[in-house]
Amino acid sequence: MPHRGTNYFHLHLVSDATGETLITVARAAAAQYTSVTPVEHMHPLVRSHKQLERVLTEIEGSPGIVLYTLLEPELAERLEKTCRDLGLPYLSVLGPVLGLFQAYLGSASKPRVGAQHTLNAEYFKRIDALNFTMLHDDGQHAEDLEQADVVLVGVSRTSKTPTSIYLANRGVKTANIPLVPGVPVPPNLETLREPLVVGLTASPERIVQIRQNRLLGLRAEHDADQYIDRQAVAAEIASARKLCSKHNWPIIDATRRSIEETAAEVMALLAERRRQSAS
Repeated sequence: MPHRGTNYFHLHLVSDATGETLITVARAAAAQYTSVTPVEHMHPLVRSHKQLERVLTEIEGSPGIVLYTLLEPELAERLEKTCRDLGLPYLSVLGPVLGLFQAYLGSASKPRVGAQHTLNAEYFKRIDALNFTMLHDDGQHAEDLEQADVVLVGVSRTSKTPTSIYLANRGVKTANIPLVPGVPVPPNLETLREPLVVGLTASPERIVQIRQNRLLGLRAEHDADQYIDRQAVAAEIASARKLCSKHNWPIIDATRRSIEETAAEVMALLAERRRQSAS
């Protein structure tokens, strides 16, 4: 339970690898509880009893929920026994999933510490995608857009860059092109054959709000009137929609979507396009 009179709780994440899997799962679960905040204690690369001893000492000093991914049975058993002795909740995050796989596939897994982070083809695909995406941010190097998997287009402040980076981390080579009033789009954008082109949009109110916050952060005053004028922004959005409609590019409204949700929608569109191409 959270400490009496506080709105936080301790969350111990114990991993024999980098802990990325634990962090993702733990934060997704903790996000459902807005009234309390987890104090994360990250314990990565725990592969010996000596390393585990330090972890157990910290858990005893700051008791809370314990999530772990330890594939070495002796280490896992020792961690679980300590949690039981302290009366703390604990869970092997990969355990139920591995059990399900074993039940379906009919054989036990072969423990491979950190196997999810092996430097395989998928890893290098993500690195390649990230390099491509950084080089093609905000309209740069538009001459080779045909090499992209996805091209995002949209007016300023529609989350093109963060969505591109998220997609790159999923191995999707992504370029993004800003649609700026009075500035022509790259000539090859409208004739692309291979990449999936997706328009990102948002409500005028949302874009104005984000732009105002950006201007405040930059302490910018000059040439800002049109940038944050609602009618001007609405005209920008209408022009962007018209361009997308002209080429039958799908449009995603990011007004109430997180970056992850927008990226997931793009990936679904990309998967459907690839299925159609293969059939």
